[in-house]
Amino acid sequence: MNVRVLLFASYADAFGSSEIDVALDSGATVRDLVERVRRLAGGRALPPKPLVAVNQSYAQAGLALRAGDEVALIPPVAGG
Repeated sequence: MNVRVLLFASYADAFGSSEIDVALDSGATVRDLVERVRRLAGGRALPPKPLVAVNQSYAQAGLALRAGDEVALIPPVAGG
C-alpha cells in the first residue's frame, strides 16, 4: 500500500521535498512508517519519537495505516 507523507519546515528541508509517497506492507503501523522514512535520504532529521498526524488527527505509533492515508510528520516548533 502507499501513503502520502507530508513534511514541514526542517523535515522538508532535510528531504528536499514537502511530500513523499511511501510504500508499506498491508497492516503497517505509524511506527513502521517512521522507521521506513528514517532509512530514506534525510531520515536522520527525525527525532526518536516524531509527532505524527494521520488524516489530520494526532496518531500513536501503534495505529494501523490504510492505503491512501495522509500522514504528516510534524517537526518541533518554538516560539513565544
